[in-house]
Amino acid sequence: MKRRLNLCSAINIEILVSSIAAAPTVASASPRRVVFPFTAVIGQDAMKLALLLNVIDPKIGGVMIMGDRGTGKSTTIRALADLLPDIEVVADDPFSRSPEDPDIIAERGPNSLPVAFKKVPMVDLPLGATEDRVCGTIDIEKALSEGVKAFEPGLLAKANRGLLYVDEVNLLDDHLVDVLLDSAASGWNTVEREGISIRHPAQFVLVGSGNPEEGELRPQLLDRFGMHAEIHTVRDPELRVQIVEQRSEFDQNPAAYIARHQAQQDILQARLVEAQKRLPQVTIDHADRVRISQVCSELDVDGLRGDIVTNRAAKALAAYEGRTEVTLDDIRRVIVLCLRHRLRKDPLESIDSGYKVEKVFCRVFGLADPDEVAVNGRQPVGAR
Repeated sequence: MKRRLNLCSAINIEILVSSIAAAPTVASASPRRVVFPFTAVIGQDAMKLALLLNVIDPKIGGVMIMGDRGTGKSTTIRALADLLPDIEVVADDPFSRSPEDPDIIAERGPNSLPVAFKKVPMVDLPLGATEDRVCGTIDIEKALSEGVKAFEPGLLAKANRGLLYVDEVNLLDDHLVDVLLDSAASGWNTVEREGISIRHPAQFVLVGSGNPEEGELRPQLLDRFGMHAEIHTVRDPELRVQIVEQRSEFDQNPAAYIARHQAQQDILQARLVEAQKRLPQVTIDHADRVRISQVCSELDVDGLRGDIVTNRAAKALAAYEGRTEVTLDDIRRVIVLCLRHRLRKDPLESIDSGYKVEKVFCRVFGLADPDEVAVNGRQPVGAR
């Protein structure tokens, strides 16, 4: 058997996605669990804004959320997935592809696609997951000896057209983080074993969360996340009491609590759908694009991801606000989220990276210095 495997691997057999269209599908989702409403989440505006903008434009590149324990990171992310409208899929497709996807139409024809609607996939990646579990596995022996379709889809296949959430991402093995970020950026997952190559769509919004006390991601990996939100424990006693009371109400009677917020949920859902449709028409002035790049240059940001993501996020925010032209306020609200994690770390520097972005932004765009803003009691950059 060993000789046969070596011989066949030299031939470099390639199994395409079309050859696994009829493979066993990913197991159907378990009964839908009750989820806290997104519109009922109090505070943490930066995190919620970053998540919404990535839903509007997934090409922003995902969100890294760092903050204290018990600040609602997981609750908010699961609430976002529950908020999104159902998507149209090919019912028996293991990758939840759309009936309008040109690849599956080419494989099976436009008239033989059973259509269904399902919730946007929300996949939790466990810390102990192996690369095979994440990417999928190929049964080499079965594929070569019996000639049958032997690809078992992994979590990346299940997350296609949805959200992939990695809690404590800073504790995940670096090579797995590399795999996730590569797939999120390219929209494809490739599995290669013994000369057999399988490629399938993996278009998802990658959301990572973690506690900075448990360690940071390497700068090369952190830079790959489109946006970075830092959240902190709420200190105001009145607001803390309000959060506790709302959570208690939800736990006592989830159905009634969800029903009370359903109208707000529907309004926000419709707003996101409209923003996605409006996004292609949104424009940003050339002078503003130059100033964004000047901010990145003065902050010594490596590469061009910071420029690209800031432009995309500003456009997504304009679409979310119902406009087709980016304003200065749009850039002001997203630039810290897009750049704070791209600055070079100086262990001797005590200034917060977000504050450093604010100062350079204000100088380049001709706005009041954030120190002066704080003294005069006006709204600081990035607050909303």
